[in-house]
Amino acid sequence: MLNRIILIGRLTRDPELRFTPSGVARTTFTLAVDRPYVNQQGQREADFINIVTWRQLAELCANYLQKGRLVAVEGRLEIRSFDNNEGQRIRVPEVVADNVRFLEPRQSGERPAGAAARAPSSPAAPYGGSGFGGLDDDPFANEGTPIDISEDDLPF
Repeated sequence: MLNRIILIGRLTRDPELRFTPSGVARTTFTLAVDRPYVNQQGQREADFINIVTWRQLAELCANYLQKGRLVAVEGRLEIRSFDNNEGQRIRVPEVVADNVRFLEPRQSGERPAGAAARAPSSPAAPYGGSGFGGLDDDPFANEGTPIDISEDDLPF
């Protein structure tokens, strides 16, 4: 069985960081994800998806993300349910993220664009062991200029 979701969208509000009674960090935010088509009025519609992160990833998202930022989120879908005040069963779908990638250019004092924030149990991020180290050297800094590749470097 497989429960995997990958989303790219913009935050609709600043992340909200809270701690459980046992001290575990939990951050929530909502991601606006455009649909791949336009409606009859010629406008794009969007889905607003609740995202939850835990522990170190939650703290990273709370510290480095803000409303309007473009991010990629990878995780799993969970349906949380509870009884409201009227005794009705409410079901809330949310994505529990284990990988969040910041997709926009960095502002001064922020992490580099494309930097990955991963849950501690995930494999190391590209270009550095923890997802932070070694990211100051942007491999795409010369984007748009020709790349010199020799025939020996090609796999075919």
